[in-house]
Amino acid sequence: MFLAIKEILHEKFRYGLIMAMFILISYLMLILMGLMLGLANENTAAIKSWGTQTVFLNKDSNDSLSQSLITKDQIKSLSKNDALVGATPVVIETTDKTNHHKENIQFVGLARDQFIYQDRLELVSGHRAKNDHQIVLDESLRDKGYRLGKKVTLNSLSPKYEVVGFAKNAKLNIAPIAYGSLGTWRNLKGVNNSIVASGVFSNQKQAASNEPKLAHYTAKEFINKLPGYRAQNTTFIFMISFLMVISLIIIAVFLYILTMQKMAHFAVLRAQGVPAKHLVSSTLAQAVILVFVGDVGGIILTELTSLMLPTTVPILMNWPLILGLSAVMIVLGILGALLPVRLILKIDPVEALN
Repeated sequence: MFLAIKEILHEKFRYGLIMAMFILISYLMLILMGLMLGLANENTAAIKSWGTQTVFLNKDSNDSLSQSLITKDQIKSLSKNDALVGATPVVIETTDKTNHHKENIQFVGLARDQFIYQDRLELVSGHRAKNDHQIVLDESLRDKGYRLGKKVTLNSLSPKYEVVGFAKNAKLNIAPIAYGSLGTWRNLKGVNNSIVASGVFSNQKQAASNEPKLAHYTAKEFINKLPGYRAQNTTFIFMISFLMVISLIIIAVFLYILTMQKMAHFAVLRAQGVPAKHLVSSTLAQAVILVFVGDVGGIILTELTSLMLPTTVPILMNWPLILGLSAVMIVLGILGALLPVRLILKIDPVEALN
């Protein structure tokens, strides 16, 4: 370790450039991971905030919540752990002509006597919707000019709705949510009172036999069937994996070149009786130091970037995953150092000096 640090301090410019490259690679991987988690969270924030364990949809809905319609006759029974949810995409528009805003959102209708409405709405301001003409919006819409008490229309229909609250983690399918009543949802959907919801959400694990007339999903199965969710995550995972492979190759190539340039020095040290294991440990230590500095620099840059980015950019920092990815990078650094280590072990002092 001492030899590795002395060499890095002696060749500041050379090793500084290598560290800068590792910092940028680490920064790129962490940003991609943050964007992947951010987009995934915007797809599933509401579902997770409801504590969802089981979902029931209409069997003909093609796994789509917004396409599902459930009638009273299809529901066998509801417990205190079940909640009816009606979901449909809508366009919200302010009625204020001087400060006009229009957004694509998801309207979610809830029953006021069930657990999602009573326990799972995490309000940051205001209160829950108490009648069919009140709605609660996702907190991100405050940045778009929506305020408590503001009157809005949904799908340009004549009834006006009052914004009475803002909720945290109110996003579904990468769209902000407007929470309202199931009666309002039926009006927006254009269905009669025989249709009770789009889906039944439960915060307990339930068997398919509990609702035999409906399609059964675990929370994980339902999330994986959200439009574009798996394809989006798979794309990011492949990108991060390719960057890891590239970083492994870069580490191996740079350390190999540095080792080749120092062969004469290593030969002199070997001729002086320095054991090969000291030279090997120095090379491995250099790899660990370079990658560790790259990880720390990448984390700092990523954290600063996440603080400076606007709220419209979905980025989520997950520290356990960041530390796990950093540990993987250090392991890759050690693996990349095995190529130059092989050269060191084969050094013949006389032949190298010649």
